[in-house]
Formats: sequence, C-alpha cells, structure tokens
Amino acid sequence: MNEVDLVGFIGVSLILIAYFMNLNDKLHSNDLIYILMNLIGAMLACFASILMEYYPFVLLEGTWTVVSFVALIKYLRNKNHKIAQ
Repeated sequence: MNEVDLVGFIGVSLILIAYFMNLNDKLHSNDLIYILMNLIGAMLACFASILMEYYPFVLLEGTWTVVSFVALIKYLRNKNHKIAQ
C-alpha cells in the first residue's frame, strides 16, 4: 500500500465509521464529531482521488466535502445562535 492508498483508506474509513455509528445510534447526524468525521474523511478521500486522477470519485468526494462543510457551518451558526439567546 502506497501513501495515496493510505490517505484514501483513512478517509473512506472515517466516513464509514461515522455512518456505522450513526446507524447504531452512537452518533447523530447533527453531532459535531459526526460532521467532522465526514468532512475530514471526504477531504482525504477527495485528495487521494485527485492524486490518482480518478475523476468520478473526485466529484463524489468533493461534493461530500462541500456538503459536510455546509453542515459544519450550520452547526456553528446554531451553536452561536443558542449562546446569544
């Protein structure tokens, strides 16, 4: 296994662990750790896909990264909104 494979493996593993934990009610989709696991995992998987020049997965993981980043922004806004009240 080379470095690119390792980066991709770690990224995909983070996404799958978050998903598995969500299915088993250990994490919820609005938990910060769930959002971060998806964001970091997708970023790593996207980066590995770019290095491998496998563009279908660049699109998939790039989209997953953007969606996870939007979820993080929403989480932070809701947290700040609750603090202000």
